[in-house]
Amino acid sequence: MKTVLAIVTLSALSGATARTFTVKNNCAYTVWPALFTDLNAGSAVPDQSTGWEAAPGTSVSFTVPDNWKAGRIWGRRDCDFNTNPGPNSCADGGCNGGLECDPHTGTGVPPATVAEWTLQGDGNQDWYDVSLVDGYNLPIRVDNSGGCSVADCPVDLAPNCPDALKGPFDSSGAPVGCKSACSANLDGNPSDSANCCSGSHNTAATCPPSGVQDYNYFKSNCPNSYVYAYDESSGTALWTCDSSKAVDYTVTFCP
Repeated sequence: MKTVLAIVTLSALSGATARTFTVKNNCAYTVWPALFTDLNAGSAVPDQSTGWEAAPGTSVSFTVPDNWKAGRIWGRRDCDFNTNPGPNSCADGGCNGGLECDPHTGTGVPPATVAEWTLQGDGNQDWYDVSLVDGYNLPIRVDNSGGCSVADCPVDLAPNCPDALKGPFDSSGAPVGCKSACSANLDGNPSDSANCCSGSHNTAATCPPSGVQDYNYFKSNCPNSYVYAYDESSGTALWTCDSSKAVDYTVTFCP
């Protein structure tokens, strides 16, 4: 009986210190999901490889520690890791490392729609968002099991993307991404840019959304997403969920 009790107790404890994340591909084409943890923010990492292939209609579930900090999940398109395993292996979203992103430097190459989390953050809240700060490459939705807010960009922004931001393109010439005004360098001065909120524009007061080119295109189509560096003022960019709920999360590509 003592042995059984010990096993049950350990099982309950392990269940209380982890979440289940599920990544679904509802797109009509293959997506290569990627996962990255900023190890400068915390050492806890998910129980999942940092990159994998997801055929249409498939899903993968894995365990994420309760205290995962500065984590991100995104999708990559049109990848071929055989001849060029690295950040340029994919049409967009590629990373250092190839199929599995390097754990230290494997953030995605813009443009990329990114789902972001800090679990058990300030105020004992989970903080999460769908970010277009690095541009757009796939529709994404983040659901949870606790009835907390949905973060999403459910619209395909590529076809109607402003011409100066449109691309990259697939082999047929169709756009598979929409760059941010910052990454497209529309104002020609990335070190002091209203689009990048850099230099003299590096505060919320000096970098309002009205000064970011094409802000309205992204925000009007994806109002529940984080569109630029100081988009929290919109009230529909950064979401929270009480960490005591220990909710599970689902990321869906092409929701």
